[in-house]
Amino acid sequence: MPVKIAVLAKQVIDPEMPMAAFSIDANAKAVVTPPTIPPVVNGFDENAVEAALRIKDEQEATITVISTGTSFALDVMKKPLSMGADELVLLQDDAFANTIDSFFTAQILATAIRKLGGFDLVICGRQASDWDNAQVPLGVAEILGLACISLGKKVQVQGDKVTVERLTPDGYEVVEASLPALVTVSNELGQPRYPTLRGIMAATRKLPTIWSVADLDMDTSQLEPRLTLRELFVPVREQHCEMIEGDDSADAGRQLAMKLREAKLI
Repeated sequence: MPVKIAVLAKQVIDPEMPMAAFSIDANAKAVVTPPTIPPVVNGFDENAVEAALRIKDEQEATITVISTGTSFALDVMKKPLSMGADELVLLQDDAFANTIDSFFTAQILATAIRKLGGFDLVICGRQASDWDNAQVPLGVAEILGLACISLGKKVQVQGDKVTVERLTPDGYEVVEASLPALVTVSNELGQPRYPTLRGIMAATRKLPTIWSVADLDMDTSQLEPRLTLRELFVPVREQHCEMIEGDDSADAGRQLAMKLREAKLI
């Protein structure tokens, strides 16, 4: 039997976007994306796709990429297909706009995983580059009752178990869990492979499965956010520089020491 793998991927604002192009709509409480800068697949999620493809390279496996949002750039979200994934499922609805609420997003993804019949292994990036919460994968694992191994740099499936080299501050540790399980991976896993021309052409012929909130049959109570964004703004940073002078370098040093003592820094 092939190993059924789901990869959770998110469409995000390009983190390499110039700061001059970055702006916030305070009334809408949202980041304004310039139309000239397309979104990208979250970098850690590309690592997750690569982890799944390495398993597929070693044994028979199917890879389904799942993403949730209000609108998608298909050329962007088809990148995992061009890398070698088999299916793409997009959960698209205006009701899915509250992406800052990690539990809300986790419920949507968990519902889709159940609707798809479940998977032997769910692989996610360690966090998304927009909110950097690193909470959604843990929420999905909790809702589905899956064992969760975080910060993997190598993922292998052997029989009914997954073995992960998990990052630690001093190196890594080897962790094993029974399937089904969820694993988050980091960029230490290695560079994701580039799509081949053959893969790109095959991806253009594949149509993603698009589900709205109605297709998921979610209870209205599940769509109630538990987290409300009250204000979104760019912090204002102020810096003050004072030049310390003296009769000579030794006097300037004494003056500096006095200033630091007054500021209670020494």
